[in-house]
Amino acid sequence: MKVKLNRLQASIGNVLIGKEESVEYIMVALLAKGHVLMEDVPGTGKTMLAKSIAKSIEGSYKRVQFTPDVLPSDVTGIQYLNPKTREFELRYGPVMTNVLLADEINRATPRTQSSLLELMEERQVTIDGITKSLPAPFIVLATQNPIESQGTFPLPEAQLDRFLLKINVGYPSMREEQMIMRAYREQEPIDQLIPVFTTDEIIHMQNEIKKVHLSDDIEQYILSIIHETRQSKFIDVGVSPRGTIAFMKALQAYAWLQNRDYVNPGDVKKLAQPVLAHRIVLSLDGELRKTVQQIIHMILDEIEVPVEAGAVRE
Repeated sequence: MKVKLNRLQASIGNVLIGKEESVEYIMVALLAKGHVLMEDVPGTGKTMLAKSIAKSIEGSYKRVQFTPDVLPSDVTGIQYLNPKTREFELRYGPVMTNVLLADEINRATPRTQSSLLELMEERQVTIDGITKSLPAPFIVLATQNPIESQGTFPLPEAQLDRFLLKINVGYPSMREEQMIMRAYREQEPIDQLIPVFTTDEIIHMQNEIKKVHLSDDIEQYILSIIHETRQSKFIDVGVSPRGTIAFMKALQAYAWLQNRDYVNPGDVKKLAQPVLAHRIVLSLDGELRKTVQQIIHMILDEIEVPVEAGAVRE
């Protein structure tokens, strides 16, 4: 399985040069049954990343372009009157897929944004009282423009909390961008992508990560970090219990991807920023103003790191 994971990352790496870490984070979310919010300026490869993931797992892919006039029913679906049968029929929206790209999610109104809450949390959609489960696996890959951009609506805390990870794709280096130019000069690399995993294999891996061990010391380390976010003078709203569970599941998936059956302190430090930063609301006190990234670094520096002892599973 590890060989196939390496092959998947290498395959996508031919399409998205220099985005290895972003691919790894999305695989963490996919295996942990989570969702990913990608924030960056347009044109940095976010849409191509979503397409590549879907094609690599032999999964279906749908895209919703969010704009202020998009309605919740455009996302989830509607009951419509069939003129031939004169009966109402259920027509599902693009949510019936394995990989849903919610493009520029913060350009939609809060009402439309909220249409994703049930999908992301319960993996089901309800239309006029009729509930249907979504395909498995299911992941939302949402993109958003920087919040300073014109015509955007900030995502509410309840929506942000349902994203397992928030990542920044970022600009490529000059060398990477030269490689991109050469790769796309005569062909579209995504056309060469072939599936590496089936959806059934992804579901199997999702079950496997549940066996990854967290020692008592690691559990205490995680809880110390979480509780410090609730007590810090720099923070008004700390990480919720949902965030604690999300952190645990992300750590299990990440450790499994590293070919380990236990979580170590390095995993915790690696994922603290992408899992926790978007769940924190900072204090508005001007004298205490710091970035959320700086505060998480401070918390990690202040809390004693447990000694790794081979997961202490004896």
